[in-house]
Amino acid sequence: MLNVIALAVLPALILLFYTYQQDKMQREPVKMILKGFLFGCLSVFCSFFISVPSLNLGLFSEQLNSLSDALRQAFFGAAIPEETAKLFCLWLFLRKNPYFDERMDGIVYAVSVGMGFAAFENIEYLFAAGTDWVTTGIGRSLTAIPGHFGFAVLMGYFYSLHHFDRYKAPGAGIKMWLYPVLAHGIYDTVAMMAAVTPQLSGAITIAILLFCFQMVKWARKSMQKHVVADSNDYGPVDDIDLQV
Repeated sequence: MLNVIALAVLPALILLFYTYQQDKMQREPVKMILKGFLFGCLSVFCSFFISVPSLNLGLFSEQLNSLSDALRQAFFGAAIPEETAKLFCLWLFLRKNPYFDERMDGIVYAVSVGMGFAAFENIEYLFAAGTDWVTTGIGRSLTAIPGHFGFAVLMGYFYSLHHFDRYKAPGAGIKMWLYPVLAHGIYDTVAMMAAVTPQLSGAITIAILLFCFQMVKWARKSMQKHVVADSNDYGPVDDIDLQV
């Protein structure tokens, strides 16, 4: 049991630690990082308040018989409820957080929430996999966990822009929700296509790995931009193109 939990949680903790190390100016208290992680675990349950009614309203189906089914389940069953729940918990966590005083902090805290969500979700998947938990854990550590990491950096990047530079980046307020939802929805749509067209599973796996690589590449670039802006005493931060 402990081995399953360790494999489920370790990839998320590694990416969280990596993000924490990128905060070059003034690193956040570890207790606040852990608190954000717990808020991320809480967001898993918050997401059910959106996904369950969406399912009952027929916005998506648990059966995947077509690309349309995959698209609707990806967005209405996963991307929208999960990213909305994570953003709500991030806001709840940061609204009275006195340590949120630099742009990079938004990314650090968003990743702490995102990795909390990813770790909790990963535990569920690995226990559900039964005897295949090792294969499932390795596969998700290369795809789903980096995916959630990328979605979290997207959210944190624009959350900080909205908080510190809202007059220079007026669209950041919607982007901190919209871009993670789009990236998450695209990722899940591609992943779910494997159930609809199993003959393309090999190509789909490659596409997912490339997608996650691109997300991590963008995440590193966005972190560097916020670190530079913070080091310049909150100098101007230009928006950057998303390559997802």
